[in-house]
Amino acid sequence: MSLVNILNISVLDNPAPFSQPLQFEITFECNAELKNDLEWRMIYVGAAESKDYDQVLDSIMVGPVPVGVNKFVFAADAPKIELLPQHDLLDCTVILLSCLYNNQEFVRVGYYVHNEYVDEELRENPPATPRVDRLQRNILSEKPKVTRYTINWSDNPNPAVSDAQPPSEQQDMMVQ
Repeated sequence: MSLVNILNISVLDNPAPFSQPLQFEITFECNAELKNDLEWRMIYVGAAESKDYDQVLDSIMVGPVPVGVNKFVFAADAPKIELLPQHDLLDCTVILLSCLYNNQEFVRVGYYVHNEYVDEELRENPPATPRVDRLQRNILSEKPKVTRYTINWSDNPNPAVSDAQPPSEQQDMMVQ
């Protein structure tokens, strides 16, 4: 059983220019006292064929976490365009929000992202060199993919439980 459950994630400022920071309002419930902080990560998947282009946009520690309902805004700068494959820039991609406790990932929420030009002319005739100033990012917030992992919530190390375990449960979660 997870001691932390996500209740809601709202995507803020969406759609937005590609270069604008990403913001998510995260509401979660803590069911028991945690001795350590939670680590939240925001990851932009740069290309489907390789993790080499993934960018950790930010990683923050949240804590101490009181028992009950908690809420915060997780914001990060846009991905560095120069690190992304130019041919994948206009394709659909993914943003991942991940939460860890004691370096063990226990939940991952994935959102599809659609990047396109705001001008009809550029959509129909995309330039050879992408025009980042004319790109718009749209995070498809209606049906994120939520994956939960079983972890060891105690402070006693248990080699039988690791972050390499397969997901214990997968479900789609509606968020606002």
